Amino acid sequence: MVKKMGIEDLREAWDLVIIGGGITGAGVFREATRMNLNVLLVERMDFAWGTSSRSTKLVHGGLRYLKDGHPLLTKTSVEERERMLKEAPGLVEQVGFLMPVYRGISPGKWSLDIGLILYDLMAHEKQHRFYDTREFSALTPHLKRKGLAGGFRFFDAQVDDARLVLRLINEAVAAGGCALNYTAAREILRNDDGQVAGVVIEDTETLEKKTLSTGAVINATGAWGEELHPSPDRKRHLRPLRGSHLVFPRSVIPIEQAVTIVHPADNRPVFAIPWEGAVLVGTTDVDYKEDIQKEPSITEEEISYLLEAIQLFFPSLDVSEDNCVSTFAGIRPVLSEGNLSPSEESRDYVVWKYKGLVTVTGGKLTTFRKMAWDTLKAAKAFLPPVRFIGRRDPVFSPVPDRIPEEDFGLSAQTWRRLYGRYGEAANELAETATMADLKPIPDTLTLWAELPFAAKHEQVRHLSDLLLRRVRIGLLTPMGGKEYIKRVQKLCESSLPWDRKRWKQEIKDYLDLWRQSYSIPNRKKQE
Repeated sequence: MVKKMGIEDLREAWDLVIIGGGITGAGVFREATRMNLNVLLVERMDFAWGTSSRSTKLVHGGLRYLKDGHPLLTKTSVEERERMLKEAPGLVEQVGFLMPVYRGISPGKWSLDIGLILYDLMAHEKQHRFYDTREFSALTPHLKRKGLAGGFRFFDAQVDDARLVLRLINEAVAAGGCALNYTAAREILRNDDGQVAGVVIEDTETLEKKTLSTGAVINATGAWGEELHPSPDRKRHLRPLRGSHLVFPRSVIPIEQAVTIVHPADNRPVFAIPWEGAVLVGTTDVDYKEDIQKEPSITEEEISYLLEAIQLFFPSLDVSEDNCVSTFAGIRPVLSEGNLSPSEESRDYVVWKYKGLVTVTGGKLTTFRKMAWDTLKAAKAFLPPVRFIGRRDPVFSPVPDRIPEEDFGLSAQTWRRLYGRYGEAANELAETATMADLKPIPDTLTLWAELPFAAKHEQVRHLSDLLLRRVRIGLLTPMGGKEYIKRVQKLCESSLPWDRKRWKQEIKDYLDLWRQSYSIPNRKKQE
């Protein structure tokens, strides 16, 4: 697990320093440690704080990229999806998608069928089927029936994005790497020839600084990438796009499979996806023009946009913002191709390099490993001699494929979930927990025991780290889990040795943050 250490504990010389602790940086970190490089990862906020904890939680092939003329991106994404399904059971899981076909509304049956056939060919398996109106209505009994001409069922995959990042970081640390959150790269040092010679890092809270020597720095800061490395292409720059989501209890939108609908305003797909005991509705795709250093939040316009689609296609459910348990928004690092609408911009990635500084930005959650290898390949000239081996090996360390002999009363499905999120450390999690804490938090799949375990082992600095990223009860329970705060404190006070004053302040700061960035905007003054 991620070791508790500070700047003062670091060695001074490194083969490689990675800036950015989202999925891209974590992927590069994991692959670099597999090459036996001495590698340090620093993240100025918390691990997965940015885009990588705020996605639609999908590991998908990108069916719409076929329509947009990017078949190679779709092919790569499908291949990576299939690999992760095999390598990370319990973390990356298959999810069924239902896509209705309505008379007079694009896309129609035949164009969808062609796209899904290509999707299946890329996965080397037939995974879709068309259902007539009666059959499809039985699969989605609450869906609007007027004009319904049937629909398709196909498969993609979903993930807890923050736990994906943490699993990669945890396994890289176990392999010899070092990772620090709340640690910013303040300056990249260069020698007389302009080559990278080191980096100055700073703990963003204690303000302690340290100068490290290295010949290679990877900038994996996503939407913040051009702050360290301006685009070498004057016509192509990062365009921050916000994607926002609503989270509803499963009782409000009672679906067993994900549903893809087409928004009537702009023909963009909107998803309703069962996840962690709740249902996510998203996403939007709009320019983000605020300060990207601040925590993003959904706007009233985006709420109206998402509700319009859900209310139109699920008219009998009477879904409103009053039913919404939380919201979240993330900023996508998209490379702009010109005067295109947000949804028309490419989701591919780029790698830039300049005298020891390699920047990787853009891309998708699904393709993180290919991005990592392409990034390390670009950095090879600045690294010590290293063999680039194991590209086809599993990225994740293997975990048991069966429950342990002492199962602590947990089901096989719960063990699968724990192994997926924590790797072999799931055994320690269960062994050190009380039976009462091996129960799920109401309306979630999260065990109480996950809270003190993460608090002890995963560099939790603030209560928001714990409740919004290590576990997700800040998104899944009313008011960010306010009613459970006292139990959370009792469970974690031995692992987070804050005094009474600090606990009081952490709780206040967390609830204020939740109201500001994870609530419905017009509720903020009421809560």
